[in-house]
Amino acid sequence: MSTLYIVGTPIGNLGDITFRAIETFKNVDVIAAEDTRHTLQLLNHFEIHKPLISCRSQNEAIAGQKIIKLLDEGQSVAYASDAGTPGISDPGAVLAGLARESGHNVVPIPGPSAFATLVSVAGAGGKTLIFEGFLSPKPGRRRSRLRELLATGDAVVLYESPFRIVKLLTDIADIDSTRRVVVGRELTKMHEEIIGGTAEEMRDEFSSRSKVLGEFAVFISGNKNAQLSEDNADN
Repeated sequence: MSTLYIVGTPIGNLGDITFRAIETFKNVDVIAAEDTRHTLQLLNHFEIHKPLISCRSQNEAIAGQKIIKLLDEGQSVAYASDAGTPGISDPGAVLAGLARESGHNVVPIPGPSAFATLVSVAGAGGKTLIFEGFLSPKPGRRRSRLRELLATGDAVVLYESPFRIVKLLTDIADIDSTRRVVVGRELTKMHEEIIGGTAEEMRDEFSSRSKVLGEFAVFISGNKNAQLSEDNADN
């Protein structure tokens, strides 16, 4: 019985990689990656040289079978998505399921994620936190799902691209203009930016920019968290 390692990698700053992740990459027989070119840059930085195999979201089931064959042959495999922890709005879940169903060990090598990174500095969480990842790019579906999420009263974390971040913030403001929002842009990278305010303020802030670049994570406070923050501010 062989082992598949699901390895978390930095979301920006290479200094965030763990010693365990580096040792895992050094010790396995093969490294599977969402984008072999991207992962090769990471491996070269740490002077790690291993055979690479592609396993993207578009071919995860097919590539997963090839990886299962390697495991069946007794080889150990590490899997890395482009950034962060595989399986969190990234491929990796299908592969992990296939390996487990085939009787192989599936071992997590914990690492960074934009989700946890933003929540840690958002200043509000509560007992229940909904991680939704990327919403539908279709306006109607996006707004409908947002209404459902905000109606729960729980905090929500979303991911968004620079091409739709203003549309997302506009939709949130249209539904609840006073809801507290924290926006994380280019987390852990050189141009990292974390700003917060009401949904209306965040919409106006990013709408006013001539150019919006980077990858985004968005924390939307729950109703109870927003009220708690206002109560504390009055004390």
